[in-house]
Amino acid sequence: MDKGHECYRRFLEGENNALGELIEEYRDGLILFLLSYASDVYAAEDLAEDTFVKLAVKRPPSSGKGSFKTWLYTIGRNTAIDHLRKRRRERPVPLESAENTAAELESLENACIRSEQKRIVHRAMEKLEPRHHRVLWLRYFEDMTASEAARVMGISTHAAEALASRARNALKAQLEKEGYNYENLF
Repeated sequence: MDKGHECYRRFLEGENNALGELIEEYRDGLILFLLSYASDVYAAEDLAEDTFVKLAVKRPPSSGKGSFKTWLYTIGRNTAIDHLRKRRRERPVPLESAENTAAELESLENACIRSEQKRIVHRAMEKLEPRHHRVLWLRYFEDMTASEAARVMGISTHAAEALASRARNALKAQLEKEGYNYENLF
């Protein structure tokens, strides 16, 4: 049983501060993952908050078989998909909040993505199609296995492996287009 499952078990048994530990541990990475579904960092933050509210209110049972992060990100993905289904039209971001949004996103990125090389790769990934971005994020920034990433994305392990291969090729092409040597970054 990993640390996340242990904290969640403690929360279910009545130790309320264990939920705070879960939020502190997984919040930033979950927000950056959900950003691939959301229109802006505020929406991604809302989706992450909704994900943690589901844990607190609905208290879904966790089998403890896979990693807690995989289970949590699957709940987050489902929350994002539900949100996208309900949303009828885009809500424009007011121009005056655009600077704040960029500043908050930069701060969040800096907290999760420490090295300059990872920042370069992350910026290039933002230019990829969303499915490529998601699979690469889960595999390399969240250190998930192909089967864990497949579970989060709702696809087969084979499909996740094939998608990751195509995504790596697309990322390599994007990095080379921007003038970076792909081999030196990994």
